[in-house]
Amino acid sequence: MAAAHPMPSDRSAAPSSLLIVGCGDVGMRVVRALGGRLRVLALTSSPLRCEALRAAGVVPVVGDLDDPPSLRRLAGLADAVLHLAPPPSSGRADPRLGALLAALSLRTLPGRFVYASTTGVYGDCRGEWVAETRPVAPRNDRAHRRVDAERRLRAWARATGVRASVLRIPGIYAPDRTGGRPQDRVLRGTPALRAADDGYTNHVHADDLARACVAALWRGRPQRVVHACDDSDLKTGDYYDLVADLAGLPRPARIARADAAAVFSAAQWSFLDESRRLSNDRLKRELRLRLRYPTVREALAPDGPPT
Repeated sequence: MAAAHPMPSDRSAAPSSLLIVGCGDVGMRVVRALGGRLRVLALTSSPLRCEALRAAGVVPVVGDLDDPPSLRRLAGLADAVLHLAPPPSSGRADPRLGALLAALSLRTLPGRFVYASTTGVYGDCRGEWVAETRPVAPRNDRAHRRVDAERRLRAWARATGVRASVLRIPGIYAPDRTGGRPQDRVLRGTPALRAADDGYTNHVHADDLARACVAALWRGRPQRVVHACDDSDLKTGDYYDLVADLAGLPRPARIARADAAAVFSAAQWSFLDESRRLSNDRLKRELRLRLRYPTVREALAPDGPPT
């Protein structure tokens, strides 16, 4: 006879404590967005980060997703979990999430679990509008790992009664995000595909993503997938033309698809070679999130962001 899972904490009650797994840039924005409403703990594999986490009002818990025994201390620590950590960099599975779920199952389960996934699970949709009900069709190992993680989480949630929500996230940007400044791509002189070869792109401002994570903790429906993206409806080249115009920079040069292999890395091309437009109706209707930055124009306008 299989062992029974521990009971989850009261799912009808608002969470009082949150464990963030992968507390980087977005995780710290979540901490600020919460404004002290919850006791926040964060898993970190680096003892050197503990001081910075404490300074932000976060309780650090040292452990490593690649070292399952180190995760046992997470069991029963919080009644909600926000998972922002990436899968491993190779393979088609995510054993890291499996190790975390096994550790959480050792004691009282969290009532809520929000998982940050990627919109890359859909593969190339040839510019079609995509709702959360569209079947996944991953085209590379990176997307396969996310599909594996989503399936692991949803199976565990069904078996345990934990209320799990999945946020599928496109490209994350913000003017103050390291590696996430769209102007930097323009400044590097990176070209874009010519209009005839270009595909649609999707983005979300890091602050709006943090607010979406918080909204999902309170309002996310069980076993529900939500697109955490803005309102943009732009092809990639048009997006960077707009970024350049707002920053007063020259627009990127345009090249043909046939020349792309000589310019872009395999990882860059894996993003550019997929085209889809994401519906964010659930984000607005179910999570009741009002985007602060509906498009990059609001974020990068010369007169500053909206107040």
